[in-house]
Amino acid sequence: MKTRRLGKTGFDISEIGMGCWQLGGDFGPLGDEQAHTILEDAREAGITFWDTADVYGDGLSESRIGAMLSEAPGTVVATKVGRNGSLYPDKYTRDGVRESLERSAKRLKVDALDLAQLHCVPTEVLEDGEIFTWMDDLQKDGLIRHWGASVETVDEGLLCLKHRGLSTLQIIFNIFRQDAASKLLPAAHKADVGIIVRLPLASGLLSGKFRKGQQFDPSDHRNYNRDGAAFSVGETFSGIPFETGVDLVVELRQLLPENAPMSQLALRWILDHPAVSTVIAGVSKPAQLKGNVAASELVPFQATLHEQLRAFYEKKVRPQVRGQI
Repeated sequence: MKTRRLGKTGFDISEIGMGCWQLGGDFGPLGDEQAHTILEDAREAGITFWDTADVYGDGLSESRIGAMLSEAPGTVVATKVGRNGSLYPDKYTRDGVRESLERSAKRLKVDALDLAQLHCVPTEVLEDGEIFTWMDDLQKDGLIRHWGASVETVDEGLLCLKHRGLSTLQIIFNIFRQDAASKLLPAAHKADVGIIVRLPLASGLLSGKFRKGQQFDPSDHRNYNRDGAAFSVGETFSGIPFETGVDLVVELRQLLPENAPMSQLALRWILDHPAVSTVIAGVSKPAQLKGNVAASELVPFQATLHEQLRAFYEKKVRPQVRGQI
């Protein structure tokens, strides 16, 4: 597995990371044994960056990671704070943030969190800026080693970059969501802020395996949030109406090389951006994990293909994206 430096944290981590949202059961039921197998397979594949959050399964994802973290030395675990009911949307306090992170550390069975990320907190909280001071102080106190922010929009990312203590930014970035490439990625690179890419496959759309009329489990956010009923619409299918997304994938496939599955090519496109530190893709089956890892070995795309994909996005995809970008 190839590694990249995670910005000013100094951590060298696998360029393919593990998204652990699914370990909380938010993509459908997933048992303890299956969760353990996924994490064990990730460790054996050399994936050394795992990303979770306190709200994934109301702490279940963190607890499952904590139960086996001692078996994965050298793994960097990032969690998030700010979306649980004790804080979100308008109850943010210094003590509240600390208490949430202390609970995360307890579930993960660590004395200090490797990386704590503000979890899509409201824009007005970021604009106030006090929450960044709290994170600086928690770092000085030793509860967290580094802190970053997971954001919804390019503008929120640029706002976070104004704060020197910020070590990482987690963003939505994929072939169906390319806007960060022009301004945010260069700014993060200049500030030595590591970029963590989430939703690299647009909630599975870019796997190329979905068909119109696809059904998802009632507990899966791709069912209950496909139109933004539960949280930001951009977090599900990158904000694109599902049926429209399926049609766009058919067109996209005609532009891509035929030497690999579409999911691997979608990951390769992201890795071609040097400002990216790691790509976190969630899996529910070992075969998916092997496919993600294989993307790291694919030959980078030619510049002409990147230009074609950018034009495809601007003309065909971007007009379909709902919510702020």
